Amino acid sequence: MSDALTWSTPAQAALAARHQAENARRQRRSGRQALRLLLLRLLAPRSRLTAPPAANRMPPPGRVLVIRPDHLGDLLFTTPALHHLRQAWPAAHITALVGPWGQAVLAGHPALDDIRTLPFPGFTRQPAASLTAPYRLLRAEAARLAAQRFDLALILRFDHWWGAWLTQRASIPQRIGFAIPECAPFLTTAIPYTPRQHEVRQNLTLAAAATGQAPAEPAPLHFTVSETAATWAEVWLREHALLAQPLVILQPGSGAAVKLWRVEAWAALASALQEKGLALLLTGGPAEASLAQAINARLPQPLPSLVGHTSLEQAAALFQRGALVIGLDSGPMHLAVAVGAPTIHLYGPVDAAAFGPWGDPRRHRVLTSAWTCAPCNRLDFTDASLPLHPCVRAITVEQVLAALPAALA
Repeated sequence: MSDALTWSTPAQAALAARHQAENARRQRRSGRQALRLLLLRLLAPRSRLTAPPAANRMPPPGRVLVIRPDHLGDLLFTTPALHHLRQAWPAAHITALVGPWGQAVLAGHPALDDIRTLPFPGFTRQPAASLTAPYRLLRAEAARLAAQRFDLALILRFDHWWGAWLTQRASIPQRIGFAIPECAPFLTTAIPYTPRQHEVRQNLTLAAAATGQAPAEPAPLHFTVSETAATWAEVWLREHALLAQPLVILQPGSGAAVKLWRVEAWAALASALQEKGLALLLTGGPAEASLAQAINARLPQPLPSLVGHTSLEQAAALFQRGALVIGLDSGPMHLAVAVGAPTIHLYGPVDAAAFGPWGDPRRHRVLTSAWTCAPCNRLDFTDASLPLHPCVRAITVEQVLAALPAALA
């Protein structure tokens, strides 16, 4: 299959139109989804939804549970809402229920009294042990949560019916989430979900519905970098002579192949930045080691690399020292935003309006290509079909260089 990047402009436009039509068809509820909704409605208790509570109508809850099953970026998006909950309820005991993969993300957050972990079905990135395993886990965890006697639960992921059902089975009296058909039967208060609104604002909307108070100016993302990690980053960068010039960190990996940029584009960008006299560093997880090697193989002067050799906190400490972090749509890029680094993000299939960087757009730039079928919010393309989905690969090196902050340009 030829790469759509090499096609003529009319052929590319026709392909984009075909993608748009396919995406429109995918928006319709499938037969499997309709059956699931019917079953959930049959299983849900017959309860009447109520209006959001008002702050002057009810006492603050004593024990609050906040559920978010997702990974790095989406968990960081919850941190302004956690800040709002703590501001509104200074005496409440607030617990976050996250996946084991999320504990390090929220560790040290000043709004939290406790973090519980649960390997949420559908988020472990592993196949389920059996068809009944998610429901046996739900029953067991509901019993544990019931013993904690929570007064109120917030289900921050908009479509997390499993989490909504969990809070109902745990007999938590106030259960607040989004008015998605699969979730609403298990909730006591269902708040409208606004498509294309940023996830931070969605989370804040739910938190405000719980507290009965409009949030003040939204807080920034939060991640706690320990003194130990900050010292480690200082020492490593000094030992590798990366403190004499402004440091630009390249984070070339992402969790889905369709979100990746071209290896040759990363190499060309690195060469251009080297010519500007900037210090460069490659970062990323163990799965991105071959990608980093492929980039360095194209450079006459390979870049220092810590790909696969840092913890989450160490990566954050490095980002904190960077004059700029350049990367794709990925959790580590939101981590860079959370610790205050200026950033440039390359986006394609995922909607940056809803899932882009949270902060001043002059400090956190988003770049996209001209493909009109983006964003489609699809990541499930097969390797064989990737040549037909070049929305990220079509972003040019010149676009990135033009987006450099004035101090580095």
